[in-house]
Amino acid sequence: MAEIEPSEWMEVGRIVGAHGLRGELRVYPDSDFPERFLQPGRRWLRRTPQANPEPVDLIQGRYVAGKGLYVVQLRQVSDRTAAEALRQSVLLVPASDRPPLEAGEFYVADLIGLKVRIQGNPEPIGVVVDIYSAGSDLLAVETPAHREAAANPNVKNKPPVLVPFVPEIVPVVDLEGGYVEITPPAGLFEL
Repeated sequence: MAEIEPSEWMEVGRIVGAHGLRGELRVYPDSDFPERFLQPGRRWLRRTPQANPEPVDLIQGRYVAGKGLYVVQLRQVSDRTAAEALRQSVLLVPASDRPPLEAGEFYVADLIGLKVRIQGNPEPIGVVVDIYSAGSDLLAVETPAHREAAANPNVKNKPPVLVPFVPEIVPVVDLEGGYVEITPPAGLFEL
C-alpha cells in the first residue's frame, strides 16, 4: 500500500481503556458511522500524535448504550496489559473511506475552520472551532473577542458562541468557499 499523508487520515475513535482481561478496548467514537466499530476489517492505530499509523484488524465490536462507547477487539491485542498500553491512542481510517452523505449532511472535519458570516455581510464574524451534539448539532464559533480574551491573562476566557446548526439559522454552508452564513436570533452574538 502506498504511503498515506497525515492529512489523508480521519480519526474515528479514541481508546479510553481496557475492557475485561482478553484485550478488548473501550472506544469513544468520533464518527456517526457505527460500522466503523462493528464491521470486521482493517483500521489503523496511532499511538501518539507524532506516531505513524499502524495497521490493525478489527475482529468484532459492540455498542454499550449506557456509556455511549464501543467495545472492540483487535487481532493484535490479546490481553489487558496490551489493551491498557493503548489508552489515548486513536483509531483511524483513510479519508478516502468516507461514506457518501445525503444532501445537507456534512463531515465535522469539513466544518471546523470555516469562516462564519452574517447572511448578507461578506465580513466574517468568527470561525467554527468545534461541533457539539445536543439534540441538534451546535456550531461552536470563536469570535475576535474570544481571541483577544484568550491573549489577555486578566480577562476571563469566554466560551465559544453556540449556534444551532439548523437550516433556519445556518442557511448556507459553502465548503469550497470556506464559510457558512448564519441568521442568528437576536442577542446570540454581541457585535
